[in-house]
Amino acid sequence: MEVDLSLIGMEKGKQYETIITTNDCENLQNAAPIGVLCAGKDIILNRIFKGSHTLENIIAQKEFVVNITHDPELFLKSTFGNLPESYFNEDNTLKCADAYFKCEVISLKEAVKQSDPIKKKGEAIVIKSKVIELVINKPTNAFNRSFGCVIETLANFSRFDLVDEPQKEYYLTRFRECSRIVNKVGYKQDKIAMGEIKKELEKRGYEP
Repeated sequence: MEVDLSLIGMEKGKQYETIITTNDCENLQNAAPIGVLCAGKDIILNRIFKGSHTLENIIAQKEFVVNITHDPELFLKSTFGNLPESYFNEDNTLKCADAYFKCEVISLKEAVKQSDPIKKKGEAIVIKSKVIELVINKPTNAFNRSFGCVIETLANFSRFDLVDEPQKEYYLTRFRECSRIVNKVGYKQDKIAMGEIKKELEKRGYEP
């Protein structure tokens, strides 16, 4: 069956929040939240910082699994530590994933991004991979966090006239960060919404 990532709501050029599972040379399983950029119906890109176990395992094994889930517990536990062994299937997929797809590495490329907000000079590896199998356990869409940014910004805006100047400045700082995320990973409608919020803030004399 031909792989088509649009079946789980992934669009070319958009980034999604996922949990990637890998194993090392001793077959120890690892899970980590990693953003995935859809580059085609069966092609993805990942940019992973050097020093992570996930990157080391992908370089060694040349394969990995992308798990699609909206379960906050899975993101929480795989961020603070590794998931217990009981969460994994034998083929390194997550038992409770809504969907998953298995990837084979096509290429690895050094990537230095001077303006990276997370790590100085952004020393990382860009991984291009082909999706060789897609399994959908239940109807789902991959999670794009730009919508959450729009909702957060709207909630802050609804309180804007009720707070003091220091709190207003905090909301403006959050607006700028949410705008950065939406411009980077968001859909057209998310970007339009942030643009309308910006206009309303400007009407009130602020420079978001």
